[in-house]
Amino acid sequence: MSFTRVRSGLRQLIPPTPLSQRLALQSLLFATGEGTFLTGSAVFFTQVVGLSAAQVGLGLTVAGVVSFIVAYPAGRVVDVLGPKRMWSVGALVGALMFGLWPFMNGFAPYLLMVVAFEIIGNAGGAGRNAYILDVMPEAERVETQAYMYSSLNVGFTLGAIIGGVALAFDNLTVMRWLPLLTLAIGVLNAYWISRLPRASHDLRVANRAKRADRDPTARRERIPGRGPLQNVGWMVLNLFAGTMFTNQVLLNVVIPLWLVEATDSPHWLLAWLFGTNTVLCIFLPAYTSRGVRTVDHAIRAIWISAAFFVLSCLITMVTHSTTGLLTIFLVWLGHVAVTGAELANSAGNFAFASLLMDPRRRGEYGGVAEVFGTLGGRWAPAAYTFLALSWGGPGWLVIAGIVVVAALGTGPAAHAAERFIQRELPGTKAATVSAADGPLPATDDPLVD
Repeated sequence: MSFTRVRSGLRQLIPPTPLSQRLALQSLLFATGEGTFLTGSAVFFTQVVGLSAAQVGLGLTVAGVVSFIVAYPAGRVVDVLGPKRMWSVGALVGALMFGLWPFMNGFAPYLLMVVAFEIIGNAGGAGRNAYILDVMPEAERVETQAYMYSSLNVGFTLGAIIGGVALAFDNLTVMRWLPLLTLAIGVLNAYWISRLPRASHDLRVANRAKRADRDPTARRERIPGRGPLQNVGWMVLNLFAGTMFTNQVLLNVVIPLWLVEATDSPHWLLAWLFGTNTVLCIFLPAYTSRGVRTVDHAIRAIWISAAFFVLSCLITMVTHSTTGLLTIFLVWLGHVAVTGAELANSAGNFAFASLLMDPRRRGEYGGVAEVFGTLGGRWAPAAYTFLALSWGGPGWLVIAGIVVVAALGTGPAAHAAERFIQRELPGTKAATVSAADGPLPATDDPLVD
């Protein structure tokens, strides 16, 4: 391979536009801060805060329930306040909350903090997701999200290194004050978000506020059309999407437990598994998302994801009967296959989010997606672990069958959601927006001329 081709390949790892580069850098900042804290969080909560493992788990479970409850309201608020404002405020408040962690002691403050943190993070995340879809031209959305996905993996890797250095001191004082580093990175991240350009929905919110100053009745104006709770295709699509995203359960929970409990593989292989996944998720998303531009392309990506998922189940299943180097190779190969499922599935869902949301209601659509995605996959850790470790081979086949059913349902659900959007936004969409929000400055938003 020539140097020119290598250089060209490396250049394709860099986001192609200034805005996509700024968004990728933001992802890097966010993940570095979060990864720094997450790496040492088990030690922090148990040895610094003084919680038991059961208390930590209970707090996270309660926070997960709260996250499920607030997902839809948070999406509605995004549409009212504007995605950039919601994202930047959520990022700043979430960062500042890390300043309280070193002073926390006992379960009650921990529970209060972790629930509040989940609410703030959910609101900020809803703003982030809506902003990215709103600010990027349609042709660049999938590719930009892929680059941001790569940057997240780089950031979490850097955070893990920083957290690992802190853990190496084996000093609880260092661990107690480690959240302040996450705070500093988080504040920088929030500032970086505030410097991003306003998306078209932010402009619509500002325009509506100006009109409301002149006419108070404008504050009561509603977004025209029907929302995502009337879009059955979108709800079912995200139910199946939640099931398809259980590749993460296979990746992070089931295969590692299977390695330890059901094979003769050495435990150090776990580090190689996660290391391989991280490297692939840094370098491949820009390539695996290329060409995914239509609903049919996205459905095809979901089928590719399902094929990799099934292949991983079949490969991993046989390692119960193999020994030595063959087992090591097959477990590693099964983990690589489920990484392929992760990458293809992400590309497909990036496209669904780009193409099948009503641009006037991206926050609300994102909230509904979060609710139904949770319903589609939150059960998987317990179910998959039981099926694989208790049933063995037949259990792995059942897991594979569940994902095949989800992939089968994705196509009809996606086309139903597409027909709904086409009915809601027939032909040109500018007239619909101007009726609700008045004239806007020039923008790339598909709703506005």
